[in-house]
Amino acid sequence: MSMKKEAGVSFSGFLMWCIIFAFGALMGMKLGPAYVEDQTIQKHFRTIAKDSAFASGNRREIEAAFTKRAEIDRVEAITPKDIVVTKVGDGITLSATYTQRIPLVYNVSACLDFNPTSK
Repeated sequence: MSMKKEAGVSFSGFLMWCIIFAFGALMGMKLGPAYVEDQTIQKHFRTIAKDSAFASGNRREIEAAFTKRAEIDRVEAITPKDIVVTKVGDGITLSATYTQRIPLVYNVSACLDFNPTSK
């Protein structure tokens, strides 16, 4: 008769994995929306920069176009005044720089720096 060694996870090991999973889920739920908003801003920048109607670089038209798109997608991280318009050849390049500070727990916050561009 041979003795089989039991395999499994101890209670303390299970608790440690639960804490690691909970921390990862918390970070994902807190920081995820900021990254999604940054991707949305980049998408709007690319769309506006590719549109031949804005190739002249008229700032008011670009700001109005961004405002319309930002209202639909609830972009609150930047305003149209934060957009930097650069004329490149026959087209334009849009960019912005902004920081988001996200409270995590108690007095601990995450400071995220974003630099979306239409390139």
